[in-house]
Amino acid sequence: MSEKIKYELEFPIQVSPNLLYQYISTPSGLSEWYADNVNSRGEIFTFIWEGSEEQARLLTKKSDDKIKLRWLADEDEDESYYFELRIQVDEITKDVSLMITDFAEEDELDESKMLWDNMVAELKHVLGSA
Repeated sequence: MSEKIKYELEFPIQVSPNLLYQYISTPSGLSEWYADNVNSRGEIFTFIWEGSEEQARLLTKKSDDKIKLRWLADEDEDESYYFELRIQVDEITKDVSLMITDFAEEDELDESKMLWDNMVAELKHVLGSA
């Protein structure tokens, strides 16, 4: 199994951190832009896309700040992989950005980044800040 590469993306989003947090941390919010449907039971989130299903474990959740999850499929190979959605607010300008940290195989890096681009574009559309 080849090692995954960690990467970080930044997406400026013109909404309040409180509103953005609802969309990155709740099953109903995530199902608006990230997956077709999202359910959670305890610390396990189930993401559903057109018939396929993936489960992730909630590692960290901090109100109005971030959510960090690990795909259950990754737990077998390497506990250090995760994905994190974090809200960053510029202290001076108060500009809000969504910071995404994720891991991908080297040959899937561009595709993985493009996927986030598309999903965040959908999020901006849903939030009316596109």
